[in-house]
Amino acid sequence: MRILIVDDDEIDIALVKRALSSSLQNSYEVKEADSVAKGLALIEAETFDVILLDYHMPEVNGIEMIIDIRSRPNLGNTAIIVISAAQDSSIALNCIEAGAQDFIPKIDISHVKLHQAIIHSKKRFEMEQRMHESYLALKNMAETDQLTGLHNRYYFDETLKFMIANSDRSKLSVGMLALDLDDFKHVNDSLGHHAGDQLLVDLVARVKECLRINDGFARLGGDEFAITLANVHSVEEVNMIANRILSSFQKPFLIDGHRIKCTISMGAALYPNDAESRVQLVKCADIAMYRAKQNGKNALRFYESHYQNEFNRRFLIQSEMSEILRKSSFRLFYQPVFCAHNDKIKGVEALIRWPDTPKSYTPDEFIPIAEETRLIHDLGQWVLTTALTDLASWQRRFDSNFAMAINISALQLQDPQLTQKIIDETTRHGVRPDTIILEITETALLEDDEVTRETLHSLSSQGFKIALDDFGMGFSSISHLNNFPIDIVKLDKSLQNKVPSVNNKKSLLEAVTLMLKLLNFIVVAEGIETEEQLLVCHELNIDKIQGYLLGKPMPGNILEEKLLAQYQ
Repeated sequence: MRILIVDDDEIDIALVKRALSSSLQNSYEVKEADSVAKGLALIEAETFDVILLDYHMPEVNGIEMIIDIRSRPNLGNTAIIVISAAQDSSIALNCIEAGAQDFIPKIDISHVKLHQAIIHSKKRFEMEQRMHESYLALKNMAETDQLTGLHNRYYFDETLKFMIANSDRSKLSVGMLALDLDDFKHVNDSLGHHAGDQLLVDLVARVKECLRINDGFARLGGDEFAITLANVHSVEEVNMIANRILSSFQKPFLIDGHRIKCTISMGAALYPNDAESRVQLVKCADIAMYRAKQNGKNALRFYESHYQNEFNRRFLIQSEMSEILRKSSFRLFYQPVFCAHNDKIKGVEALIRWPDTPKSYTPDEFIPIAEETRLIHDLGQWVLTTALTDLASWQRRFDSNFAMAINISALQLQDPQLTQKIIDETTRHGVRPDTIILEITETALLEDDEVTRETLHSLSSQGFKIALDDFGMGFSSISHLNNFPIDIVKLDKSLQNKVPSVNNKKSLLEAVTLMLKLLNFIVVAEGIETEEQLLVCHELNIDKIQGYLLGKPMPGNILEEKLLAQYQ
């Protein structure tokens, strides 16, 4: 057993060495040092099983040496016994609390006492080491994301606290990047969670290559990540790192034989430029990242103060929308759809409206929020139930063939139970499927998702009519007309000529209408606001017309008055 004696008193050293040599276990290899500095130098160069340390030492005392040793990896790998001329119990307690395994007054030193202390201290230290290793393992589990090996939210928060405090001293900024994988759910849904997990692991490896050695990288949950940048001198530093990360995603990922084109949305914020605290910094970066997603994804956005107002407004809309849904106090307006040949109302489109309250929001504001928060499923169910209740009444009173168009979002089409939900409602209200038109936009078809395809075909097979809305705006892919069970095409109002002297718009509308007619689609013209536009629709033999010229969206009771007048 190798023992190091650290003591500045030659007589005390001799006393300890004599006790060691008198031990029945005469197998000690002893070295000595007369100062803490020399003792630390020796344990740097050699390995010792036990250190016998004098408490009172010149310049640096024994407790400081204990603290130094115990701060090293694996607690310094050495048991420590403090030997002191003082017999004060408080000194002994301080030494034990600092990390020593035992304390022996010099007056009590004997070969038996010393030998027992060495054996017991070494065993006690081995147990402490095992406990320390267990603690480190648990600490690592508590601070580390098990999938990616990155630090988790807890460690991220603690590190950011330290970085903010250091920034206040150094007068340099702290940068934060909030990262979110775009459309990650699609990967999980189409390839499975194993592929999703592997994508996250590969993503982390790719991002790490873009970071500096001292940059922090944490997984906050799901597909949300955060990067912390210390000692930032300028916004350009953050911009450079962020764009390096964005560029790295131009190359597809290869997961289980599939090439996955993956993008990320990033938000950036700086302390103290944008925020006054750690919590505010995180919030600002999240708001900026959210803004990047809103503006088309695969982008970086720096925080700007007006984002906060937008964020607060969105949060307010979300909260109020949940309460309004609970009370079923949304409103439905109905816009008439006219037969182009006789200007009779042949059906309506159901349009959701915010309740008549002091604070009111347009569908363009609250529907995207409903989609992002998944409230769209409950909202869609409310619209379906309310609209079919009115439709059943109007069919009984006026015309059994009276039609109702209901908008269905891309997210609703992802629900495998959607077809059954709609069938259940039509059955409950006693209306025929062929009088119900389900309107979708082309954005719902862009991914060509298998669930969407199956849902549309199942709805069509049950007799429901499928209408493609806003055709002529955006992609307007002809393949969608062929690949999906579309019955009706609604021409976007952007195709309508608002200035009579401009003829090229008429030519475009004529060409699109002729094509759709040749393909046997029912054609509906939206956005008819002038007599000239109405005349063009008649000339082109368009089937149905919808627009403010003939009828604005209106409450159900106003529509009933018009129907009464029409069917008298």
